[in-house]
Amino acid sequence: MAKIENGRQSVDTRSIRTINSSHIDDESSLGSDSEINGFTSDRQTDKYGFIGGAQQCSEASAQDVPPEVLRQREVKWLDMLNHWDKWMIKRFDKVRLRCQKGIPPALRGRAWLYLSGGKVKKEQNQGKFQELDSQPGDPKWLDVIEKDLHRQFPFHEMFVSRGGHGQQDLFRVLKAYTLYRPEEGYCQAQAPIAAVLLMHMPAEDAFWGLVQICEKYLPGYYSPGLEAIQLDGEILFALLRRVSPLAFRHLEKHKIDPILYMTEWFMCAFSRTLPWASVLRVWDMFLCDGVKVIFRVGLVLLKCMLGTREKLKACQGQYETMELLRAIEPRYMQEGFLVREILEVPVTARDVEREHHTQLKRWKKNRGELNFKPPPRMHGARLIMLAEPPRRQDLKQNPTIVLEGPQPATQLKGKEEKKSKKKKSVKKSQPIAEIPNPYPLPNDPQPPRLDPPAPPPVRNETPEAAPQTETDSLHQQQAPPTDLPPAKESNLQRSTQSLSSTEQDTYL
Repeated sequence: MAKIENGRQSVDTRSIRTINSSHIDDESSLGSDSEINGFTSDRQTDKYGFIGGAQQCSEASAQDVPPEVLRQREVKWLDMLNHWDKWMIKRFDKVRLRCQKGIPPALRGRAWLYLSGGKVKKEQNQGKFQELDSQPGDPKWLDVIEKDLHRQFPFHEMFVSRGGHGQQDLFRVLKAYTLYRPEEGYCQAQAPIAAVLLMHMPAEDAFWGLVQICEKYLPGYYSPGLEAIQLDGEILFALLRRVSPLAFRHLEKHKIDPILYMTEWFMCAFSRTLPWASVLRVWDMFLCDGVKVIFRVGLVLLKCMLGTREKLKACQGQYETMELLRAIEPRYMQEGFLVREILEVPVTARDVEREHHTQLKRWKKNRGELNFKPPPRMHGARLIMLAEPPRRQDLKQNPTIVLEGPQPATQLKGKEEKKSKKKKSVKKSQPIAEIPNPYPLPNDPQPPRLDPPAPPPVRNETPEAAPQTETDSLHQQQAPPTDLPPAKESNLQRSTQSLSSTEQDTYL
């Protein structure tokens, strides 16, 4: 099945750089890249968008949250996002707890952008992504990026089509990063990171999320030489001695270097290893608490696979051990089990930093100075915010979808709106005209005769009429002499026109 699906890509040899949106009809009934590429309704996708549940059988390992609980969590997350700075500074422990429980799927993309600091970075660099996106880019990186596009989650409906919307956005994000950090360029492990972000947010947001992960969470991981990932491999091995001495001695006995089994785990943040439900839960905690979560996941997997003597009997050599680590048992990667084990691992950010300094001294003693000195690592969302305090406007939530409705024929603005309100108030204050009785009694007073309207209006009222209102007395005081020429119709007179007409209807 995989060969047939992947074989389709050899037929379409068009470059991603030559495909634009004009090749895909926006009014077509094809709603996703999977349909464009030939996968129709007979190929069902899971709730994450994977065709046939290709990402480690995510449906079986996923935990369904009751709808009423999900709605409550969404309300809580909306409140946090509306007051993000206060929650991060004063109640970060509560934010951490809610990340550990799992971010609601409807708000996951927005929450990831806020946790990583990508929202602030985006607002402080308005127009930067568009500027990078419009540039041609370095040809040596563009060729490598284009070759890697079809390898990123090929069974996901967003990336299944060569030249589809998902691959186009992935190409734009990776190309923009090579222009943003030309000294680093492009690394293949950045593609799955960017792809995961694109599944949850637009291309610009995914770009700034990728920038934050590469610079704050995993600095130096994707630089030439991969020295930072080698250093973290030694840190993982040292922490394993404390968490699972049996697994540590086994790996040390067979001289299995950590770089052999942990490179893809760490550089891809387990996005290519775990079931998708577990990937999302790990990323929720990773973007909240930093790289210590990645270390904990690695330690849990090593302990579960190599932490007992029964397990070690099946892998007597280096080859058998590597095969065992490449085929981790699904029960150890199940969402509920994995999250519980991660929270119980006694490894803190301070432990990681302490071991980092120890291994860095050993590295300098044995290999010399690092060729690429990355910026300091930030352990979690709170430290990232404190390092670069945001402005209030940087945290303001902007709608991602704006619908332009039909504009009204006439819009009253400024003075015209005030004038229309004044007209309406004056109209309300006018007295209601009395309707004469068609069958009057002999003793009833005679009603005043209504003369035909003629400008200017002259009111002839008898003393027996109803008492005058303030508006009537105002008219009598301001009434012009009868011998003057007729004046133009005043605003007050025009106010008797109905406001239900289409030209003046601004209140409905």
